[in-house]
Amino acid sequence: MNYNIRGENIEVTPALKDHVERKIGKLERYFEQSVNADVNVNLKFYNDKESKVEVTIPMTDLALRSEVHNEDMYNAIDLATNKLERQIRKHKTKVNRKFREQGLPKHYFENGSAADTGVAVQDEIEDDSPEIVRQKRFNLKPMDNEEAILQMNMLGHNFFVFTNAETNLTNVVYRRNDGKYGLIEPTE
Repeated sequence: MNYNIRGENIEVTPALKDHVERKIGKLERYFEQSVNADVNVNLKFYNDKESKVEVTIPMTDLALRSEVHNEDMYNAIDLATNKLERQIRKHKTKVNRKFREQGLPKHYFENGSAADTGVAVQDEIEDDSPEIVRQKRFNLKPMDNEEAILQMNMLGHNFFVFTNAETNLTNVVYRRNDGKYGLIEPTE
């Protein structure tokens, strides 16, 4: 893994950097081969009381993200790593169960990627402004509705754009205000 560690209102000391690399490096045990991914870590410190750690690991066809607030920066790093670990285990369990049921290949997580998944889209829009402040482009991978909802929840987003494996059309799943899910699909 390639680490990009950045600090806001805090100096990234060698001890902090080593702690981040050691903790997040342990996630590699969940993959069958070495992971070739960029790990983006943003360390923030507020009002001499609270620290915030944001970790994003965009891999081929899968994005892992964790954000934690804590009084102690080292505890925040540990908690963020635990969140990422839970995301990986949950995703790997569901995907492997699905593959066992369908008789698909066992090696789903080879090379730090997850086959046949899409990437969620999250645009940051300022209030009262129609200006586009962020743009993302993705290759949409075919998947079913259940897997798209799993990806959306894993990323902590409110919607997820994907290619429906059955219809081969672009669909969107989203979380409704009542906690249930909705699906937007184009007419043929």
